[in-house]
Order: sequence, then structure tokens, then C-alpha cells
Amino acid sequence: MSRRPVKHSLSLRGHRTSVSLEAEFWDEFRKIAKAEGKALNALAAEIDEARGVEVGLASAIRVHVLNTVLARTGAPENV
Repeated sequence: MSRRPVKHSLSLRGHRTSVSLEAEFWDEFRKIAKAEGKALNALAAEIDEARGVEVGLASAIRVHVLNTVLARTGAPENV
């Protein structure tokens, strides 16, 4: 079971920001970036650019991780 979210620092288009993610989401996020051959900050910037203004970056990363894992398993993406 996940513990409380932990703050992680990122650089998005030249400015520093932080997101609070549970260890399981952060670990999978790092794996996804590596599998896609992208720097972690680059993937975070893509997610940041695609999210709506009403969605926080940490939530957008969690949804991206979930959708990637669902796609990997062949499950339909409902998020």
C-alpha cells in the first residue's frame, strides 16, 4: 500500500516546479519516460502542456501513468 505522496522536483520549460506523487506512481512514471527514450522533465512537460487548466500536474501524471499501464495490458482506457 502506498504511503503519503512525496514531493519531487521537475524543470518544465526552464522553470522549477514540484509534484507530490506516491512512490508507485513516481517509479512507474520514471519507467515510462525511460521506455519512451525521453528525459523525465521532457515527459512531464508534454503532460503539462496537454492537461487542462482545471487539472493539476500531479493528477495529470497519475492519469498518464494509469493510461499507459492500461494500454500495456490491453485494458480499455476509461480515464
